[in-house]
Amino acid sequence: MRLGESQILESSEAQQAFGKALAPSLERGAIVFLEGDLGAGKTTLIQGFLQGLDFVGEVNSPTYALMQHYPTPHGLVLHVDAYRVRDPLELWSMGLEEYLEEARASFLEWGESFYGSFPEAWILRLEHVAQGRKITRVR
Repeated sequence: MRLGESQILESSEAQQAFGKALAPSLERGAIVFLEGDLGAGKTTLIQGFLQGLDFVGEVNSPTYALMQHYPTPHGLVLHVDAYRVRDPLELWSMGLEEYLEEARASFLEWGESFYGSFPEAWILRLEHVAQGRKITRVR
């Protein structure tokens, strides 16, 4: 997906298919920030991404755990929910830096306070629209 490009995803299945198609196109070590209201489909997109990396298992939102780790045949995928994190140092003290170095790809929800630390990271915005969800690459 190119910078500034948007796509309408009409169903959860379409969101998963988008994530699955994204899997081979992200470079190893990619960091992707996911913006979107509750229910916008951030975890659904990651479910598809993991399918694209041949992950078999349950995929849950990291809301309560803060970080979920998914070992795939193509490398570790990290999924972070920073909504309740008030200070980025809190995640660094949990070992985020080491996980990021090891990960095939990392997804951070509610990670606006980390944007400056990762200028090369993608930012994908998911929005509710009448037709389903709109996903836009804003960086």
